[in-house]
Amino acid sequence: MGRYTGPKHRLARREGINILDKTSASLMRRLNVPPGVHGKKGKRRLSEFGQQLREKQKAKTMYGVYEKQFKRLVETVSAQKGDSEELLISHLERRLDNIVYRLGLATSRMMARQLVTHGHIAVNSKKMSIPSYQVQEGDVVAVSDKMQKNPDIAKSLEEKKDKDLLPFLEKKGPVGKLKRMPVPADIQVPFNTRQIIEYYSR
Repeated sequence: MGRYTGPKHRLARREGINILDKTSASLMRRLNVPPGVHGKKGKRRLSEFGQQLREKQKAKTMYGVYEKQFKRLVETVSAQKGDSEELLISHLERRLDNIVYRLGLATSRMMARQLVTHGHIAVNSKKMSIPSYQVQEGDVVAVSDKMQKNPDIAKSLEEKKDKDLLPFLEKKGPVGKLKRMPVPADIQVPFNTRQIIEYYSR
């Protein structure tokens, strides 16, 4: 199963929470109404497996990760020493496309992914075109001089103030840095990491 490519509002309504990069008044009003012309009459109670599946889908959609890639990631963190849930959050947050988005170098993760793929992002002054690249502590991430003149990028840089940055990041203009490894306490994610780990450990 690949990355979701359908209408984003429909997907957010299906999950019942805003897992997208942007908000709108119409979406926020309709989050409690499932997809469909008039929505379904009530929600069926999910089985344990169904709930685990739903939590996995939320995380995949939020970070824009394909199923095969996500499964490999969960298997990797589950085999490592340490808290698997904390490691999963750290890996997802340290994806280059996510770091670009979190720094405000792009207005959405999709836009961030495109910037990376098209070679407009550098890590430690070296062009990096792999969205899933794991940014390391101390790495410096910057958007190219050419793209800084792009109206959307300029707007994003202006709107994302330093006070809005997550505690593991720092930024000066179009350049940001991963100060330390992210931990779950830094981010409120709209999914249950324990259920995701359990889903893949079946």
